[in-house]
Amino acid sequence: MTFDRYRDFRVNNTPKKVPFIKLSKKSTDKEIEYMRGQMRMDLLSNKYYGDANFGWLIMLANSQYGGLEFSIPNGSIITIPFPLEATLIEYNKLTSEYTTQYGLE
Repeated sequence: MTFDRYRDFRVNNTPKKVPFIKLSKKSTDKEIEYMRGQMRMDLLSNKYYGDANFGWLIMLANSQYGGLEFSIPNGSIITIPFPLEATLIEYNKLTSEYTTQYGLE
């Protein structure tokens, strides 16, 4: 599935600043123990979504670790936002609300 997460943050094909988007926790989300050196976001994305391109979405759901997967401590419990379709709908809604309220920088 192709998904353009920057869609709402371009003006005349020029990218603008992308804000932090906080995803809500859902009862359907998965929680797993992160094994550093054995797991990567692209591999987790492929395992749970059937597409390796959504590692960024997993990182959004785990903002306490910043935006870089190597900062996740070994053995940490991380959230996999699930299902993918519902999470993408939420992401689109939140980005649209952000751009409506604050515009683009």
